[in-house]
Amino acid sequence: MTDPVRIGNCSGFYGDRLSAMREMLRGGPLDYLTGDYLAELTMLILGRDAMKDPAAGYARTFLRQLQDCLDLALEKGVRIVANAGGLNPRGLAEAVEALGTGARIAYVDGDDLRGRLDDHPGALTANAYLGAFGIARALEEGADVVVTGRVTDASLVVGPAIAHHGWTREDLDALAGAVVAGHVVECGTQATGGNFSGFLEAGLGGPAALGFPLAEVAADGSVVITKHPGTGGVVTVDTVTAQLLYEIQGPRYLGPDVTVDLASVRLEQAGEDRVAISGVRGEAPPERLKVAVNELGGFRNAVEFVLTGLDIDAKAAWLRAQLEPALPEGPDYHWSTSRVPAPDSPTEEGAACLLRLTARAADADLVGRAFTAPAIELALASYPGFHVTAPPGRPSPYGVYQAAYVARDRVTETVHLPDGRVEEIPPPAETSVLPAEASVMPAEESMIRESATPRAGRVTSRPLGELVYARSGDKGGDANLGLWIPRHRPDAAVDWLLATANPDWIRALLPETAALEVEVTPLPNLRGVNVVIHDLLGRGVAESTRFDPQAKALGEWARSRFVDIPEELLDDRP
Repeated sequence: MTDPVRIGNCSGFYGDRLSAMREMLRGGPLDYLTGDYLAELTMLILGRDAMKDPAAGYARTFLRQLQDCLDLALEKGVRIVANAGGLNPRGLAEAVEALGTGARIAYVDGDDLRGRLDDHPGALTANAYLGAFGIARALEEGADVVVTGRVTDASLVVGPAIAHHGWTREDLDALAGAVVAGHVVECGTQATGGNFSGFLEAGLGGPAALGFPLAEVAADGSVVITKHPGTGGVVTVDTVTAQLLYEIQGPRYLGPDVTVDLASVRLEQAGEDRVAISGVRGEAPPERLKVAVNELGGFRNAVEFVLTGLDIDAKAAWLRAQLEPALPEGPDYHWSTSRVPAPDSPTEEGAACLLRLTARAADADLVGRAFTAPAIELALASYPGFHVTAPPGRPSPYGVYQAAYVARDRVTETVHLPDGRVEEIPPPAETSVLPAEASVMPAEESMIRESATPRAGRVTSRPLGELVYARSGDKGGDANLGLWIPRHRPDAAVDWLLATANPDWIRALLPETAALEVEVTPLPNLRGVNVVIHDLLGRGVAESTRFDPQAKALGEWARSRFVDIPEELLDDRP
């Protein structure tokens, strides 16, 4: 049996800390170093780059990191895998080759389906989510650097694990364990305390930069998540839980190589900054592949009015009564208010709030001066204290995201090996009968949910966050919200959360979701629930007019809301 393989991460998004690659290479032993640079919004950005320059379309920051670090990686024998190729993995591979280090370069493509989707003939980007076996094949053939297009984020870790342990497509449990490892480390420092609800309890909040995570993946798919010694942050069961519940959509985590049963995941603190993941079960992957489609939706513009002091509602109503009849017909308009000003504020800013008007239209002229001029013309003729946060801007294009699903025979995963050979990666022989977009709650989880009953006894109205941690994010137009009970709280609190958290309770907790479809999936092993709020974000991040278009702070809003909590649960302090 092979020893565990050590796979690190040095990027969670396009724009992450540039020094992280060097930090990870110098910080301790690694076999592989991965970087995740792609997201739904990133693909839109790269698509717009490629429109201007066909030689672009990849994450340029990754190339800058390799200019600084590739010699060091070769010296240490660490191989690098990244999805930074975006829309142009070949172009990135050629740019890496041009660095002249002598590294053996491979790339994976076949994900780009632009012009091949009948329902989206003019898509700016259309990329199928590929799996890990193309990456593994490149590593088996000795690649020092593998760059890809749109593989799943977890595949960056699964590929090295396959190459190291010699797994096949039939090793579903092992593959599933590696997918969980990849999901935990894919967002970089989110696994070591970044964006963590429990940062105060964990002793975080100081100036130290958080260290990036790494996964030790064993031959059976069990995993230990850790970080290099002496680096900032912490790795605990709760920081790992936070990332596990991030941007998932149900009890089954669907990937191109394996479907992961998230209800099977078990976590255990295995030492300081070491969390063991075990028991992960895998099932056959879905029969269809997910495709991320970005289309140009039109143009948008916005004006932010400042309302100060008394009579805020009346001032807003007067402005709207004056402005709305003067606006051009055609655009879609959306008003939003940031907050209620503080009474008797000792500062002017504290006595003010923002009223934002956003306009969207297919024609840029309709949201240009024709939109902004009527607003500015009211500067001396409207509510007292009228001013705006910035001079009117020019319209900017926005994109619309949509998930599509295609049969596997529509996609040919291809690996371009270091010696110039090109191989096609055969699809799995067995797939599930479920469509790729299905998310079905297993029967045993439904029974767990139905058997839970709320606790009796005295209750008190307190912020949910006094008992519950949260992590939230976006999945296209849907928002994901993970809620869980931290390990220092009693098991009785888990029973309470499982019994209490249902769709109606979520809608009451978050009134902005009152008219939306809400799904709640219990995950008892993780001491919490996963919530999907459909259509909260409209048609994706780039199109959304919400104050928090990526739902990054949705969980913190939920934690600030007052709910009835049994007093006995709050009495159990760490």
